Amino acid sequence: MRAITVDKVNITPGKILCVGKNYLAHLREMGGSRPMPEPTIFMKPNSAIVSGANEVAIPAAHGVLHHEVELCFVISRTLSRASEQEAGDSISGWGVGIDFTLRDIQSAAKKAGGPWTISKGFDCAAVFGEFVTTGSDFDPLALDIKLSLNGNIRQSANTGQMIFSPAEVVSFVSRFMTIDAGDLFMTGTPEGVGEVKDGDKIDAEISGLPPLKFAILRP
Repeated sequence: MRAITVDKVNITPGKILCVGKNYLAHLREMGGSRPMPEPTIFMKPNSAIVSGANEVAIPAAHGVLHHEVELCFVISRTLSRASEQEAGDSISGWGVGIDFTLRDIQSAAKKAGGPWTISKGFDCAAVFGEFVTTGSDFDPLALDIKLSLNGNIRQSANTGQMIFSPAEVVSFVSRFMTIDAGDLFMTGTPEGVGEVKDGDKIDAEISGLPPLKFAILRP
């Protein structure tokens, strides 16, 4: 099982729970028009995790690869049918992550009306920086979030633009499945997603959190 680090301590997430369409501008750039009444949830396997790498290799044969920068967090205790207050209190560490997507595979699956698990769950599809615990003044809905590709800003927004807050997402998911200590959440990406090619350098930043920097290889 693959691990992430929270305050330099290794944590092994049993599952990665991801939110789709959680920024209105991104929803629209992907062809949507209005938010769903409840969070759109999908999952990535533990085997998708990359943590602390300077280079990330994703085979060119997989197809078109898109970057999606996201605010991420780790859960500290088991939750089931949690209130939003309980959900928020259960978050033990925050970090920067990249949700990589094989866009052509996803688009074809959507067009066919089928699931798109492969487009989100392949090896190295979830790249993370270091996670840290934060003080009481840390507001997850007031953070600047940015991704630069080869020094050019491609995504720039504020987490206050999220449709569903982290606490709302956790509470919603816990209505249907048990959330275990160490499980990891990715809260969705703002607009500006785009293709990543061999040799590209990614620099992802969120206010108050350790930055995430690495190069992409497409062998």
